[in-house]
Amino acid sequence: MSILEYALDVNKDVSEIVSLLEKLKINKRDEDDFLTDEEIILLDNELDSLKENENPDYEIDEELESKVDNLVSGIDIDLDEVSSKKEKVKTKVDSKNDAKVKFQKGRKEIYKHRHKLMTNQEEDDVIVYHDKMTPAILANILKVNSTEIIKKLFNLGIMVNVNQNLSFETVELILLDYNKKLKNEESVDKANFEKYEIVDKDEDKKERPPVITIMGHVDHGKTTLLDTIRKTNVVSSEAGGITQAIGAYQVEVNGKKVTFIDTPGHEAFTKMRSRGASVTDIVVLIVAANDGVMPQTKEAIDHAKAAKVPIVVAINKVDLPEANVDRVLTELTEYGLVPEKFGGDVITCNISAKKGDGVKELLETLLLVSEMQELKANPNRYATGTVLEARNDQRVGSIVSLLVQSGTLRLGDPVVIGTSYGKIRTLKDDKGNNITEALPSTPVEITGINELPLAGDKFMAFETEKEARNISLERQVRSRDVDTNKAGMSLEDLFGMVEAGEKEINVVLKCDVKGSEEAVKQSLGKINVDGVWVNVIRSGVGTITESDIVLAEASNALIIGFNVRPNSKIMDYAKEKNVQIKLYDIIYKVVEDMEAAIKGMLDPIYEEVILGEAEVRQIFKFSKIGTIAGSYVTKGVIKNNCEARVIRDGVVIYTGKIGSLQREKDSVKEVKNGYECGITIESFQDIKEGDLIETFKMEEVKK
Repeated sequence: MSILEYALDVNKDVSEIVSLLEKLKINKRDEDDFLTDEEIILLDNELDSLKENENPDYEIDEELESKVDNLVSGIDIDLDEVSSKKEKVKTKVDSKNDAKVKFQKGRKEIYKHRHKLMTNQEEDDVIVYHDKMTPAILANILKVNSTEIIKKLFNLGIMVNVNQNLSFETVELILLDYNKKLKNEESVDKANFEKYEIVDKDEDKKERPPVITIMGHVDHGKTTLLDTIRKTNVVSSEAGGITQAIGAYQVEVNGKKVTFIDTPGHEAFTKMRSRGASVTDIVVLIVAANDGVMPQTKEAIDHAKAAKVPIVVAINKVDLPEANVDRVLTELTEYGLVPEKFGGDVITCNISAKKGDGVKELLETLLLVSEMQELKANPNRYATGTVLEARNDQRVGSIVSLLVQSGTLRLGDPVVIGTSYGKIRTLKDDKGNNITEALPSTPVEITGINELPLAGDKFMAFETEKEARNISLERQVRSRDVDTNKAGMSLEDLFGMVEAGEKEINVVLKCDVKGSEEAVKQSLGKINVDGVWVNVIRSGVGTITESDIVLAEASNALIIGFNVRPNSKIMDYAKEKNVQIKLYDIIYKVVEDMEAAIKGMLDPIYEEVILGEAEVRQIFKFSKIGTIAGSYVTKGVIKNNCEARVIRDGVVIYTGKIGSLQREKDSVKEVKNGYECGITIESFQDIKEGDLIETFKMEEVKK
């Protein structure tokens, strides 16, 4: 922490801090000079002693007090009420001061006696799998003879030699005899902590608060519900009554902590909603009883299903005269959410967020659902989690809102967030109070990061600042070559995913009419290749939209369009987000391509390359040869025996091959632009003057 950062932290001028350093005989004067933990403690102690001297206990002047009493004696004042209010203010001030003193003591303690947490290192009994792992390589890693590995494979019914490649599953079976675990390279690569696997022992895990996301259509009462739960008013500070950024709040329900994430309700914030669903344990879908299921309600259902988390439906505004709860239940059933009342497994609660009716029952229901999930995390290791929001402040720099998902995040911990890093300078809870540490499922706001990360980025805390800096630099180098957070998927990726053990392929389906949607969805649902199936996470009628691309990106899904054609803007947006759109007009071709891709047998993709164009200017007919088109090459080159099409008035009337090509009386292989020639088309004689002959070839697209 620099002198400037410390000054901002304690609300003092740099000159005041420099004066204190001089008093403490610490030779540091520049605002960029770095302060050690010991120097910070000395400064804290000096500031505390100054504050105590600023507030001495004064003796009350009894004569002056008597005069004041005489002055107010003739005024009608309820002294009991005044006394009560004074007591409340005093209690509030005392509470605030106690919290401040507690934080200062905790900060000194954490800087002076920082104990080590469990590092996020891979276990000693882990073997890393490589693509070209052979019995010889495996034997070398295990420090055994290769014949021993060959024998074990033979007993498993697998006949291989010492230099043959082994599959992940085969190596995993062998390692069972050696009490070793097998992991992929990416799962033990700490620099790629999005996919880094941390396995905790059951005895190290402790119960953590559930993270609950509230989703739904605009104006259906999400923020009002949170307002009622938190007993504070935040709606008035939000533009148009719509939540403008993800807010995370922690409350106590029946003595247990619960973390709520409020996702924006306006259609423009679809991506923020998908981000909320990626960190949640339970989704509360709020539906207004007077409106029913609306467009963003459907989107929220899709995101919640894609996140594979339990959904609890809160039917709001039941106190309104036009409320129709039964209609809402029926509409939910149409979108695959069957309420318990109709024999399903989706819990519904009738509430009035504004009046508070039914909110207590909803909270108790959420606690019950979370208890059934047995949510646990290890608080004794360095923290990992997700960025909820980030913004820049002119005074303090990057301010980042985080959700701690595992471990404990502490003041002063070095962290890597996305490709940025830093040492946590300030750590605040959801109410803006300074804290020294944050346990799993706690939303916090931090400063001290060198660059502004992106919302949705993962973070990991480390033991030393040097390690954090090295990991950050490594991630920056990798991000220049390939995006470590790349989302989306292509049809060509499917086989690789299946090989990696993926059993479910996510698809977003858009069709021209409802009948097509049902038919294609049913056909995709029947696909089952070696235990791999297709999961249609969203289907609908109409063209492909940005909302579909956002969902596909968040869910690593492929978009299939049937008899629909998205515009160029949507295609460019999909390309930007690394989401592939495949367009079809025949159902069996959709199924055929999906099955072939899963099997790794997808036919190569070809694209058409135009070679040349010739204009027919005169027709010659010969009994032995047929019709010869006297032509003039206007573009490119016309090659003999290549693919060709005859175009008349802008319409293709025939596609075939060039039969023969002549220049004057000689047969030639090609004729270039600006020359005349005679052309015959195989099996086609109906050529007329004015026709265009276009030649082309099909080239395989490199994957």
